[in-house]
Amino acid sequence: MAWSIAALDERLAALASAPVGAGRVTSVCVRPGPDGREHPEVLQLSPERGALGDRWERRAWVRLSDGRSDPRVQVAVAPARVIAMIQELSGCDRHPGDTLLVDMDLEARHLPVGSRIRVGTAVVEVSDVENDACAKFAARHGDDVLAWIRAPQNRERRLRGLYARVVQAGEVRAGDLAQVLGPGEGDAGGRQPGA
Repeated sequence: MAWSIAALDERLAALASAPVGAGRVTSVCVRPGPDGREHPEVLQLSPERGALGDRWERRAWVRLSDGRSDPRVQVAVAPARVIAMIQELSGCDRHPGDTLLVDMDLEARHLPVGSRIRVGTAVVEVSDVENDACAKFAARHGDDVLAWIRAPQNRERRLRGLYARVVQAGEVRAGDLAQVLGPGEGDAGGRQPGA
Protein backbone atom coordinates (compact mmCIF):
# COMPACT_ATOMS: atom_id res chain seq x y z
CA MET A 1 0.00 0.00 0.00
CA ALA A 2 1.27 3.48 -0.85
CA TRP A 3 1.32 6.10 1.88
CA SER A 4 1.32 9.87 1.44
CA ILE A 5 3.59 12.05 3.55
CA ALA A 6 0.47 13.52 5.20
CA ALA A 7 -0.90 10.06 6.03
CA LEU A 8 2.41 8.97 7.52
CA ASP A 9 2.60 12.18 9.56
CA GLU A 10 -0.91 11.42 10.82
CA ARG A 11 0.08 7.89 11.85
CA LEU A 12 3.15 9.23 13.64
CA ALA A 13 1.09 11.86 15.47
CA ALA A 14 -1.21 9.10 16.74
CA LEU A 15 1.72 7.37 18.49
CA ALA A 16 2.42 8.13 22.13
CA SER A 17 5.32 10.58 22.28
CA ALA A 18 8.73 9.10 23.02
CA PRO A 19 10.43 10.38 26.17
CA VAL A 20 12.67 13.44 25.85
CA GLY A 21 16.08 13.47 27.52
CA ALA A 22 16.04 9.92 28.84
CA GLY A 23 14.65 6.62 27.63
CA ARG A 24 15.56 2.96 27.27
CA VAL A 25 17.65 0.94 24.87
CA THR A 26 15.24 -1.59 23.34
CA SER A 27 17.68 -3.47 21.08
CA VAL A 28 21.41 -3.83 20.44
CA CYS A 29 22.79 -5.08 17.14
CA VAL A 30 26.01 -5.57 15.20
CA ARG A 31 26.34 -6.20 11.46
CA PRO A 32 29.22 -8.60 10.91
CA GLY A 33 28.80 -8.32 7.12
CA PRO A 34 26.35 -7.11 4.48
CA ASP A 35 22.77 -7.88 5.56
CA GLY A 36 24.01 -9.75 8.64
CA ARG A 37 22.47 -9.09 12.05
CA GLU A 38 23.62 -10.32 15.44
CA HIS A 39 22.11 -9.33 18.77
CA PRO A 40 24.65 -9.86 21.56
CA GLU A 41 23.40 -9.90 25.13
CA VAL A 42 26.12 -7.37 25.96
CA LEU A 43 27.37 -4.92 23.32
CA GLN A 44 30.86 -3.49 23.80
CA LEU A 45 31.41 0.07 22.50
CA SER A 46 34.92 1.43 21.93
CA PRO A 47 36.13 4.87 20.76
CA GLU A 48 38.71 3.14 18.55
CA ARG A 49 36.70 0.15 17.30
CA GLY A 50 33.06 1.26 17.45
CA ALA A 51 30.63 -1.57 18.26
CA LEU A 52 32.81 -4.66 18.65
CA GLY A 53 31.85 -7.23 16.04
CA ASP A 54 30.34 -4.67 13.67
CA ARG A 55 31.67 -4.25 10.15
CA TRP A 56 32.26 -0.49 10.78
CA GLU A 57 35.79 -1.29 11.99
CA ARG A 58 36.67 -2.99 8.70
CA ARG A 59 34.71 -1.00 6.16
CA ALA A 60 32.33 1.89 6.85
CA TRP A 61 30.32 3.57 4.12
CA VAL A 62 31.94 6.90 5.12
CA ARG A 63 35.72 6.91 5.13
CA LEU A 64 38.43 9.37 6.10
CA SER A 65 40.96 10.63 3.56
CA ASP A 66 43.48 8.05 4.79
CA GLY A 67 41.01 5.21 4.13
CA ARG A 68 40.04 4.51 7.74
CA SER A 69 36.38 4.24 8.73
CA ASP A 70 34.92 7.61 9.75
CA PRO A 71 34.20 7.61 13.51
CA ARG A 72 31.20 9.88 12.97
CA VAL A 73 29.23 6.82 11.81
CA GLN A 74 30.46 4.30 14.40
CA VAL A 75 27.04 3.88 15.98
CA ALA A 76 23.59 4.14 14.37
CA VAL A 77 20.82 5.04 16.82
CA ALA A 78 17.18 4.72 15.72
CA PRO A 79 13.89 5.71 17.37
CA ALA A 80 12.21 2.42 18.35
CA ARG A 81 8.62 3.73 18.09
CA VAL A 82 9.09 5.12 14.59
CA ILE A 83 10.83 1.96 13.36
CA ALA A 84 8.04 -0.21 14.82
CA MET A 85 5.42 1.95 13.09
CA ILE A 86 7.23 1.68 9.73
CA GLN A 87 7.59 -2.10 10.13
CA GLU A 88 3.90 -2.49 10.90
CA LEU A 89 2.85 -0.41 7.89
CA SER A 90 5.19 -2.17 5.47
CA GLY A 91 4.71 -5.66 6.87
CA CYS A 92 8.50 -6.09 7.05
CA ASP A 93 9.72 -6.74 10.59
CA ARG A 94 13.39 -7.28 9.69
CA HIS A 95 15.69 -5.53 12.17
CA PRO A 96 16.97 -2.34 10.51
CA GLY A 97 20.57 -3.06 11.55
CA ASP A 98 21.01 0.02 13.74
CA THR A 99 23.46 -0.48 16.58
CA LEU A 100 20.92 0.80 19.09
CA LEU A 101 17.15 1.11 19.00
CA VAL A 102 16.04 3.48 21.74
CA ASP A 103 12.70 4.52 23.12
CA MET A 104 13.66 8.19 23.20
CA ASP A 105 12.98 11.32 21.16
CA LEU A 106 15.94 11.90 18.80
CA GLU A 107 14.80 15.19 17.24
CA ALA A 108 17.55 17.70 16.54
CA ARG A 109 15.94 20.33 18.77
CA HIS A 110 16.44 17.98 21.74
CA LEU A 111 19.75 16.48 20.56
CA PRO A 112 21.79 18.95 18.51
CA VAL A 113 25.05 17.83 16.92
CA GLY A 114 27.63 17.35 19.68
CA SER A 115 25.09 16.24 22.31
CA ARG A 116 26.19 13.29 24.39
CA ILE A 117 24.09 10.32 25.40
CA ARG A 118 25.01 7.79 28.06
CA VAL A 119 23.87 4.34 26.92
CA GLY A 120 24.54 1.70 29.54
CA THR A 121 28.07 2.54 30.73
CA ALA A 122 29.21 3.98 27.36
CA VAL A 123 28.86 7.52 26.05
CA VAL A 124 28.21 8.45 22.42
CA GLU A 125 28.25 11.87 20.78
CA VAL A 126 25.71 12.91 18.13
CA SER A 127 27.36 13.29 14.71
CA ASP A 128 26.79 15.81 11.94
CA VAL A 129 26.27 12.97 9.42
CA GLU A 130 22.57 12.70 8.64
CA ASN A 131 20.78 9.35 8.52
CA ASP A 132 18.24 9.80 5.74
CA ALA A 133 17.80 6.05 5.07
CA CYS A 134 19.25 4.03 2.22
CA ALA A 135 18.14 2.05 -0.82
CA LYS A 136 17.92 -1.18 1.22
CA PHE A 137 15.63 0.52 3.73
CA ALA A 138 13.44 1.78 0.85
CA ALA A 139 13.37 -1.72 -0.69
CA ARG A 140 12.09 -3.17 2.59
CA HIS A 141 9.60 -0.47 3.50
CA GLY A 142 8.73 1.39 0.30
CA ASP A 143 9.70 4.52 -1.59
CA ASP A 144 6.83 6.39 0.05
CA VAL A 145 8.41 5.83 3.48
CA LEU A 146 11.78 6.98 2.14
CA ALA A 147 10.15 10.15 0.71
CA TRP A 148 8.51 10.79 4.10
CA ILE A 149 11.82 10.43 5.97
CA ARG A 150 13.57 12.73 3.48
CA ALA A 151 10.82 15.37 3.29
CA PRO A 152 12.36 18.76 4.13
CA GLN A 153 9.98 19.32 7.04
CA ASN A 154 10.95 15.95 8.55
CA ARG A 155 14.74 16.11 8.38
CA GLU A 156 15.09 17.71 11.82
CA ARG A 157 12.77 15.06 13.28
CA ARG A 158 15.35 12.33 12.57
CA LEU A 159 12.69 9.76 11.73
CA ARG A 160 15.36 7.29 10.59
CA GLY A 161 17.61 8.08 13.53
CA LEU A 162 21.08 9.53 13.91
CA TYR A 163 24.75 8.61 13.77
CA ALA A 164 27.13 8.96 16.70
CA ARG A 165 30.73 8.34 17.65
CA VAL A 166 31.82 6.58 20.83
CA VAL A 167 33.54 8.96 23.26
CA GLN A 168 33.62 6.72 26.33
CA ALA A 169 33.99 2.95 26.16
CA GLY A 170 31.43 0.82 27.91
CA GLU A 171 28.79 -1.87 27.70
CA VAL A 172 25.18 -1.65 26.55
CA ARG A 173 22.33 -4.11 26.96
CA ALA A 174 18.70 -4.01 25.90
CA GLY A 175 16.82 -2.41 28.79
CA ASP A 176 19.67 -0.05 29.76
CA LEU A 177 19.03 3.63 30.33
CA ALA A 178 19.74 6.07 27.49
CA GLN A 179 20.20 9.54 28.95
CA VAL A 180 21.23 12.88 27.48
CA LEU A 181 24.17 14.32 29.40
CA GLY A 182 24.76 17.91 30.38
CA PRO A 183 27.75 20.01 29.23
CA GLY A 184 31.07 18.47 30.31
CA GLU A 185 29.52 15.15 31.32
CA GLY A 186 30.79 12.06 29.54
CA ASP A 187 34.30 13.42 28.97
CA ALA A 188 37.14 10.96 29.52
CA GLY A 189 37.55 10.70 33.27
CA GLY A 190 34.24 12.54 33.77
CA ARG A 191 31.46 11.76 36.19
CA GLN A 192 30.31 8.14 36.24
CA PRO A 193 26.69 7.06 36.79
CA GLY A 194 25.79 7.32 40.45
CA ALA A 195 28.95 9.28 41.32
